Amino acid sequence: MNYRLLLVLVAIMVLSVGKLFSQSTPTHITQVELFDFIDELANEHYIDINSVVKPYSRQQIYAWLITADTASALSNRQKKQIAFYLQEYQFVSPDTINPYGDTKLNLIVKSSTKASLHLKQYGFYYKDDLFTFALKPIWGVDYRTNDSGSVRHFWGGLSAYATVGDNWSFYASLRDNSITEIMAFPNYKTLEEGGNYKIGEGGRPGGDYSEMRGGITYSWDWGDIGLVKDHIQVGNNNHGSNILSGRTPSYAMIKLHLNPVKWFDFNYHHGWLVSEDIDSARSYNATTGRYKAVYRPKFIATNMFTFIPWRGINFSFGNSIIYTDLDGPHPAYMIPFMFFKSIDHTINHGVENQNSQMFLDFSVRKIKHLHLYGTIYADEFKKDRVGNDTLHNFFSYKAGFRLSNWPFKDLALTAEFTQTAPMTYKHTVAALTYATNKFNLGHYLIDNSREIYLALQYKPIPRLYLKAEYFYAVHGDEYVYNNTSGYDPTSIPYLKNKTWDNKTIGLYITYEILNDVYIKTYFTHTETYGYDLNGHTAEEYLSSFTAPFYHGNLNTFGVSFNMGF
Repeated sequence: MNYRLLLVLVAIMVLSVGKLFSQSTPTHITQVELFDFIDELANEHYIDINSVVKPYSRQQIYAWLITADTASALSNRQKKQIAFYLQEYQFVSPDTINPYGDTKLNLIVKSSTKASLHLKQYGFYYKDDLFTFALKPIWGVDYRTNDSGSVRHFWGGLSAYATVGDNWSFYASLRDNSITEIMAFPNYKTLEEGGNYKIGEGGRPGGDYSEMRGGITYSWDWGDIGLVKDHIQVGNNNHGSNILSGRTPSYAMIKLHLNPVKWFDFNYHHGWLVSEDIDSARSYNATTGRYKAVYRPKFIATNMFTFIPWRGINFSFGNSIIYTDLDGPHPAYMIPFMFFKSIDHTINHGVENQNSQMFLDFSVRKIKHLHLYGTIYADEFKKDRVGNDTLHNFFSYKAGFRLSNWPFKDLALTAEFTQTAPMTYKHTVAALTYATNKFNLGHYLIDNSREIYLALQYKPIPRLYLKAEYFYAVHGDEYVYNNTSGYDPTSIPYLKNKTWDNKTIGLYITYEILNDVYIKTYFTHTETYGYDLNGHTAEEYLSSFTAPFYHGNLNTFGVSFNMGF
């Protein structure tokens, strides 16, 4: 019944829109070099962006590139970089035929230019007045080595996107991964993307996992709605968001984006999370005698309101809720503009509430070259804890800046500070944790942690990216969040003790050979340690939070190649 209601709601939202003429196909958040360049163009005041929610659509990126290309103050590098990206993104332009159909690099030799099998863009493309379609291979390898040994990560698959008419978009991406040592278990404190691993498959070391993303979207001139399974990132950041990081396995969601006027932007999604918390009442023994475990259902609803009172100043606020133990998705949480905690007090009156959050984000690009940003994530707040030295609210704070092309051209300086109070991302009920597939949805350090991050980026020529970075991350006392352990979760001192820390210096050289084809070499010096505390040994904490490959004082060299995302 609830899924029929869901289909009706989607149909109503689609049929109620106004004039239609655009599409919306997302560009994946792992395309960091492209996203950094969009950020640079915004810092130079060539374009205006709302960077609190990612990914951006291919159509939006094309529009930004076209707008920036008309700026008279562009440097020679920026002009060539825009021209390079337009080679790929011109395919989504509504004003052009297939741009790859009549070139000498098209392997399909025929009089029509609608179809192409292109060498430089390494894919199959078709475009006519009604239908566009692109199919591209995905392949990559990453090899890294240090005194602990070596790790090899291979991946491959296919990606495709299509549009029909003026408003429908479709996309899909399948990537199979194999890695000789798992770098991103749910409890590991790392920014590496998580996966649902098959461990020791075929007797091989490490693990394998598959990541399938895709969706269908419907767009009009001031918004779009979609049913997708993908990664989403919420919160301005340059080294891990503390609202939604996007590093978890992807999950299915209904997304809504509205931009009816220049001064207001709205984002909402309702997602189907994976609890991995077994519901014994719904689990059963199959006819073969095998036990069939069933997970408890788990959902997220989240929104973000962005107001732009003046050009270059974006102020965003929103809220979210993780909920379970209902008969499917609840219609009240599918009303995009609601304050979900108040709804929770009605639905769960007299019983245990669900897990709700609030957040604020500001982004200031008022001064040319400079981006100032900050985020507050609030899991629990009571005013009587404010100013109390022994009690705390469950907050995560982030503040940072990026200074681009000043005082030296082609150079960018980034600084970021993140601090998260104990218990912020935890919950007393396993099915209500701020996580999917056990991976925390928020900051990668989880709770009771602090990080200082510095980076210097240099782009001497188009498509070449040099970066040096330093960060120091530390995690304090590790506690289970429950009401029977003899301690008050709101009174745990912030970083009174240290269970784990990581100092990293990294040097990265990346060159984009063709559109979406990268080669990278890198060096990192890491000092990662655990500490004896609370009856646990240093080795226990280190093994719990870090892959064995990075234990201790290590110099790691790596090289990677990838095509497609």
